[in-house]
Amino acid sequence: MAEKDVYILGIESSCDETSAAVVLNGRKCLSNVIASQIELHRRFGGVVPEIAGRNHLLAVMPVVDKALSEAGIGMDKLDAIAVTYGPGLIGCLLVGVAAAKAMAYALGIPLIKTDHIQGHIAANFIAFPQLAPPLLALVASGGHTSIVSVEDYNTFVPVSATLDDAIGESFDKVARILGLPYPGGPEIDRHGRQGKANIKFCPNLHVRGDLAYSFSGLKTAVVNYVHNLRQRGEEIPVDDICASFTAEAVGYTVDTFIRCAKERGKKNLALAGGVAANTHLRSQLAAECEKNGFTLFVPPPVLCTDNAAMIAARGYYSFVAGKDEAGLDLNAKSVL
Repeated sequence: MAEKDVYILGIESSCDETSAAVVLNGRKCLSNVIASQIELHRRFGGVVPEIAGRNHLLAVMPVVDKALSEAGIGMDKLDAIAVTYGPGLIGCLLVGVAAAKAMAYALGIPLIKTDHIQGHIAANFIAFPQLAPPLLALVASGGHTSIVSVEDYNTFVPVSATLDDAIGESFDKVARILGLPYPGGPEIDRHGRQGKANIKFCPNLHVRGDLAYSFSGLKTAVVNYVHNLRQRGEEIPVDDICASFTAEAVGYTVDTFIRCAKERGKKNLALAGGVAANTHLRSQLAAECEKNGFTLFVPPPVLCTDNAAMIAARGYYSFVAGKDEAGLDLNAKSVL
């Protein structure tokens, strides 16, 4: 670890949130400012990359200024700048990368390239000061569903991923077919709490032998179920469909994660990503961990969705280890 206090400015712009944050020593969040574009994209039923990128341009420097102000420090106090360079929407990532490069060059401080997915996992280090690797992490978000073995602060080993749709993507697509507003995940969560899980969409949805995820079959089953009801002119039981879909998607996700933990002998488990804010996922995973003697770490919702605090936290461990420093030729990557 560093011998003196280290202040890292994080910048995140991988999708539709423009965020900047200041984190002290990788653990203490001094500020975490998020400019959301949800209302802007809601009329389109999802994120429009071109519109998102243009709005990042408008928001990025005001967000940085506010993050520094709330942290109570000036730019001269910063030791490094960590920025998400992928994965994500390329036009959105480019804005954050360009801003971070310009600031790092002007201030003469290191630029740390940061993996967005590893950032989500690092959010747990802010939420839980006592947490340290090794641990097994489940990353559940709109674009990713994966299990990652965190061997140390800078070693992330992929264990499992989705073969098709991510869990968050499936939530959004089911929400769209039901006519629920964007973003679909919170809407399904809300309706599901009011319904009954009395519909079985995929009775053969079980943990795969290779521990890979696959949500496309479940999503398609829900879509076909809704289409058939509409064709027959029958009422759509939105609450029950949401509850049933959630039960199957979450149950399958949790069962796979728990089996992976057992096979790998991991006792500390962490949840990360936007879907980690789902109440059913949080409660069911907590129950299964308690039953199996695992310790579960779940960050608060504000650290689950895209934010720059997680990027600064992840960047800190790269910085103190002398890793992932980038030059002015750093480019954004939609896929890592």
